[in-house]
Amino acid sequence: MGKLAVYKYLSLMFLAIQLIVTIFTITALYGGDVPPAGHTSRAMLVYVLPLLIVANVLMLVYWLVRRKWLYALLPILTVACCIPYIGTLYQFGSIDKAAEQAKGLKIATYNVALFQRETSGFMALDILAEMRRQRVDVLCMQEYSNVSGDKKNSESYKDYFPYMATGKEDMVVYSRYPIKNSKTILFDDTNNSAMSADIDVNGVEFRIFNVHLQTTGINRTLHQAAKIQSQGAMRGYEVPQNRIVNAIFGNYTMGMMFRAGQAIEVANQVRSSEKPCILCGDFNDVPYSFVYNTMLGNLVDGFKECGSGWMYTFRGRKAVRIDYIFHDKSFKGLSYYKGDITNSDHLPVYLKIAL
Repeated sequence: MGKLAVYKYLSLMFLAIQLIVTIFTITALYGGDVPPAGHTSRAMLVYVLPLLIVANVLMLVYWLVRRKWLYALLPILTVACCIPYIGTLYQFGSIDKAAEQAKGLKIATYNVALFQRETSGFMALDILAEMRRQRVDVLCMQEYSNVSGDKKNSESYKDYFPYMATGKEDMVVYSRYPIKNSKTILFDDTNNSAMSADIDVNGVEFRIFNVHLQTTGINRTLHQAAKIQSQGAMRGYEVPQNRIVNAIFGNYTMGMMFRAGQAIEVANQVRSSEKPCILCGDFNDVPYSFVYNTMLGNLVDGFKECGSGWMYTFRGRKAVRIDYIFHDKSFKGLSYYKGDITNSDHLPVYLKIAL
């Protein structure tokens, strides 16, 4: 009788855990539907959605081992609801080589991290060589610097990319096709910005948006937390854990709110464009976040359309997808993939479209 009571207690305990995990997972799936301001906790859940999906899979294994078939339906249904989200991170199959060889326009976005501030100019030339190898037609760079070594990068790039448009000093669009107009989009109270450029490809015009949204600043956040701890140690007292947590949480929430406003501003310009649009850049945010949903709008996520494998674009300790290329529904995506060059803490992203 005692053994049966223990089994019942464990079943109830794990069922309660399952219900909590399910509620948090579903809430996280819709966390990007509301702006972070006023919904901070809900918005933050999006960042741990992969962990919540893993938790559901583990719970499924537990119920199957225990042969609780009815309870197993709960994690199965929860994970099934997450399939569209999983598709933003992983796509089955492989790149269609025939599509990659087909005639089309190839676009690349790359946060080059100021070419690591190296002074020889070799890194900028390495990136140019890679763009040649990939046969890129339009290149959008963030955290760009026009000076490295004893020569301006624009001089080195103009043989392959004869057309160039600049936004703020760290934003640039290079093109092998004529650029008709360009516009800088400045954001309030930040160094981040965006820009647009109208490109004419043999009579077909489209508007490309190059975006660099507010940085989360994980390194700065960790530095701030360490500084608070060290100051406490110097003064002979232990810093309360909640103060450190509040410092980290405050930095993340502030970044989310900045990015949300910037995303709305860019999305409004995309919607009001009289030309079909391609939207790309470093969003500094994850799929299904408010920023992702707002920027995507009625556009198509190129990776979900024609990508394959696991997609991540940040090479730091957390391999996450924060760089994107979206396109107008009037274009057809042929291939979408990330590069493997290591000139930055980001990876370049490539999309080939048929106009």
